[in-house]
Amino acid sequence: MTDLETRGARPGAATWRRAAPALLGYAAVRALGLLTLALWSAARDKSAYTLLTARWDSLWYARVAELGYGYQVRLPNGDVHSDLAFFPLLPWLERLLAALTPLSYADAGFLVALLASLAAAWGIFAVTDHVYGRTDDGPDRGPGGAAGDGRVGLYAVLLWAVLPVGIVQSMAYSESLFTALAAWSLYAVLTGRWVTAGTLASLAGLTRPVGLAVVAAVWVAAIASLARDRRAAPGGARTRTRVLGILLAPVGAAAYVLWVGHHTGKGPLGYLDVQAGWRNGFDGGYAFARFVADKFTSFPSAMAGVGLIVGVGLVVRLYVVCVRQGQPPPLLVYAGVVTALALCASSYFGSKPRLLLPAFPLLLPLARTLARSRPRRSALVLGAVAVASAGYGAFWLNGSGPP
Repeated sequence: MTDLETRGARPGAATWRRAAPALLGYAAVRALGLLTLALWSAARDKSAYTLLTARWDSLWYARVAELGYGYQVRLPNGDVHSDLAFFPLLPWLERLLAALTPLSYADAGFLVALLASLAAAWGIFAVTDHVYGRTDDGPDRGPGGAAGDGRVGLYAVLLWAVLPVGIVQSMAYSESLFTALAAWSLYAVLTGRWVTAGTLASLAGLTRPVGLAVVAAVWVAAIASLARDRRAAPGGARTRTRVLGILLAPVGAAAYVLWVGHHTGKGPLGYLDVQAGWRNGFDGGYAFARFVADKFTSFPSAMAGVGLIVGVGLVVRLYVVCVRQGQPPPLLVYAGVVTALALCASSYFGSKPRLLLPAFPLLLPLARTLARSRPRRSALVLGAVAVASAGYGAFWLNGSGPP
């Protein structure tokens, strides 16, 4: 049995009672964000609920839920925006809820986001508490030397809640749903539940293109586990479950991508053509680098350019710290792929903070720092950031918003 599986075998590691303080804190932060948005929107004679449920991507998801795929918009410059760019799990859930309840498709998307955000917060706590919480050897210290009373998990959840773009967690978008599936898949990996990990990774692959990050984490962990566990008899139950997890993980993403290729008549890579219609693709960060460089053409925009460079540098720095602190390989692989796909996409530069939202392992070094600080100081820091985040979220959605 591998080290990850041994530590994951303890019962009650992520029980509701242990996670409850983190979830209550998360709910309080999100309530503050929604209240601030409501007041800000009312002052501007706008509907906060419309901003959350019926603008930008949420409109595309609701349309797919109601009418199925097949809608596209041709822009004056010739670009074609097709609804095939949006993966189907969220619209499926919206359609299911709308069929079973009086909710509209937009209402259903909002409810899915609220419930999924709580599931995501719980999953983030479970992963963090597994890595840095109590161990079988004693209740006081985790494997990284951090406090073992659940504080690291608590702070990880609160940090995720107070991210500047945290308001997206309450929108009828797919970020919360994806993060929930990813976090619980990673927890299943860390605890050696390979079939569960593969199934959740498959569902994550039906939610967003970045589901590839979850698939990669499952594959790396399962293959490494097979390689380490040389005592496992060929064809044994443990070997079969790991192989099954490996096979299940990419099914969701592969099925949708292949269906899009068949539907468009453009073969297995047809989904890339759909993304190209949105001017979105993977170019290694070249377009983003040019976007940042263009900011330095004048003094006011140069300040924005400096801010972007500092932001990217902070993200990279956090990942390096994650590596140095010895985070489990599945978390490093997952966070690395999410970060690379977000920063190296060729379009929609304003969306990059939102695309980084699922990369919660990057927050764990900060959570450990807060856990080691005096509780009063940590509470003051998080409280101040929560207020700033709530204000920024309200300003953002009443302005350009998340494309």
